[in-house]
Amino acid sequence: MRNALFLAVSGLALTASFTPLAGDAAMANHHATAAEAPDTDNPLLADWTGPYEGVPPWDQMAPGHFPGAFEAAMAEMRAEVQAIIDNPEPPTFENTNQAMELVGDRMNNVQAMFGVAVSNVSNDEYRAVQREWSPRLASFYQELYLQPELIERYRAVYEGREDAGLNAEQLRLVERDYEQLVRQGALLEGADRERLDEITAELAGLYSEFSNKVLADEETYVLLDGEDDLAGLSDSFIATLRAAAEERGVEGWAIVNTRSFMQPFLQYSTRRDLREQVWRAYVNRGDNGDANDTNALIAQILALRAERAALLGFETHAHWRMDDTMAGTPEAANDLMMRVWPAAVARVAEEVADMQAIADEEGAGITIEPWDYRFYAEKVRQARYNVDEAEIKPYLQLENMINGMFYMAEQLWDLEFTENTGEIPVFQEDVRTFVVSDTRDGSNVGVFYLDTYARTGKRSGAWMTTYRSQQTLGGEQNVLASNNNNFTEPPEGEPALISLDDARTLFHEFGHGIHYLLQDVYYPSLAGTPRDFVEYPSQVMENWVLTPEILNRFARHVETGEPMPQSLVERIEASDTFNQGFATVEYLASAIVDMRLHNRAEPITDVDAFERETLAEIGMPDEIVMRHRLPQFNHLFSSDAYSAGYYSYLWSETMDADTWEAFVESGDVWNREIADRFRATLLSTGNETDRAEAYRQFRGRDPDVDALLRKRGFPVPESDTTTDD
Repeated sequence: MRNALFLAVSGLALTASFTPLAGDAAMANHHATAAEAPDTDNPLLADWTGPYEGVPPWDQMAPGHFPGAFEAAMAEMRAEVQAIIDNPEPPTFENTNQAMELVGDRMNNVQAMFGVAVSNVSNDEYRAVQREWSPRLASFYQELYLQPELIERYRAVYEGREDAGLNAEQLRLVERDYEQLVRQGALLEGADRERLDEITAELAGLYSEFSNKVLADEETYVLLDGEDDLAGLSDSFIATLRAAAEERGVEGWAIVNTRSFMQPFLQYSTRRDLREQVWRAYVNRGDNGDANDTNALIAQILALRAERAALLGFETHAHWRMDDTMAGTPEAANDLMMRVWPAAVARVAEEVADMQAIADEEGAGITIEPWDYRFYAEKVRQARYNVDEAEIKPYLQLENMINGMFYMAEQLWDLEFTENTGEIPVFQEDVRTFVVSDTRDGSNVGVFYLDTYARTGKRSGAWMTTYRSQQTLGGEQNVLASNNNNFTEPPEGEPALISLDDARTLFHEFGHGIHYLLQDVYYPSLAGTPRDFVEYPSQVMENWVLTPEILNRFARHVETGEPMPQSLVERIEASDTFNQGFATVEYLASAIVDMRLHNRAEPITDVDAFERETLAEIGMPDEIVMRHRLPQFNHLFSSDAYSAGYYSYLWSETMDADTWEAFVESGDVWNREIADRFRATLLSTGNETDRAEAYRQFRGRDPDVDALLRKRGFPVPESDTTTDD
């Protein structure tokens, strides 16, 4: 019972692609013999062909292919599962759990392609298919996996597991399979089971609707129509705004309602009135009382989640979602968040005071507002550290930083990336592809797809997806992984320059890819890790961006080719904890609101009021808004994936900070002994063992929360220095 497919039982069908990490979207490309292969006139139903054990036929994908592909893949999958149910032999690990591991390969392939269709190249036709098929597929998975006859087979193996001669991995798979089924409602009967099925379908439809409404608001823009509106902006960014306007068939300069446009405009525009206009457009996505308003959808989702949790025997939705995490309980997650929150809020007060002093000195006659924060923070950075983002960006050519992340992968993990763009199909003409090889023996590890730039029809943010993940059962297979970013595309013929934050994002998403490329598991269902572990490997990879080896080799001036001067590197390092109050509060407010929203039996009905009241209760600074306000919070409402789980970034960053200290303490951040141990215990093992115990094996103890505080430049308490995972 594959992790990716079973997640769909909880209402994630066709919505996993809307999370920062789309995980196990596709697995093997071999098929059980329970059903004949469907008619391959539909290109989405054909086995993937070509090199590297087959690749997706992106060049043949069209909206009209998906309904028929879903119907055929569902029929094939039903037959595969029915063959297991009908097996006359007594249930065993081999004829039940292991057999179910190989079910649904064709459906995995179709879903992998549809995830790209709705996330990377969406249009009205794809959205229509999504609206229709999300609830249908959610119901399909619910009915398929929770069949009483199938549950009885799983139960029989589970109850006899101690006497079945199973090895440790097999025993873990048996226990996790059955416990997940119970958690998803396997023991419900009659009206309760019928209601659970209804809730699953309803939620899938609401998730699809939420995603599409937010995407529609992100396709709007603020139009600038005069040269005066461009004051303070760089020539390259102005050219990007002009190109965005031309793409939309309008005169002027278009600030598209996404973070990649909003953030640099707020950071550099000297037009305070326009900063406010752009900021309001961005923070009010999904909250304008129009056709794209999501507040009513959220209230419906919360009511259904609360009802489902009660049906399944859990106190709240948060308790249900956290039952299989490292934190384990809402209280443990909240304890970590509230340990960091006061220090972050105190740092914000210091940052605002510094900004207000500059504004007063300039005679601006203003009080710092949210649309001023990035603008005046940049002034403080320049005044205090003599670091100007405009001075840094010429050294951060996107192409060079991509080569830098590949260098990191080879030096630490023995992975070599060789470009083969044009040799295999892609879903967008500017997507690049790379063959990934193991430098130790030259073997093929997989293929890496790189989708770099923002465009109409592509959701905002950055994420990693696997179209096929590694597994050994049924025949070793390689990985098809992708990174998807939303950097602003430069004018034709000019190099793309990115910010330091963009460079960290690049390495972060690549870290997810590294995690999957290094995976070495036998059973597919033991690949997926707990939500509060998922971000850990990717956050660790960010640390190498500012190492001398990366900067000296790859941070070279766009015009002179000279490496970044050491004096600038030192100034950047000195400012590394600058603005951490803003960064921490912006994120942590979203995580705290998420947990409080879901850690309650009685669902919230007035979403806006709850958001305001919760922020006031925890002392949210007036000068900052949540990184993701509830009306646009795709992590929470386009699937269950990060609901009651946005805290996981902080949980993962605690392990990240502690892991990075291990490298630093060794005196060599490229220490291969530590890297090899990190790989062997944590990166390659999926979820074959308990992740908290695996971390203890790697580090010799639980992660040190104080490492996180030190990394962010916050005061460290004198005692109570470890977290109890």
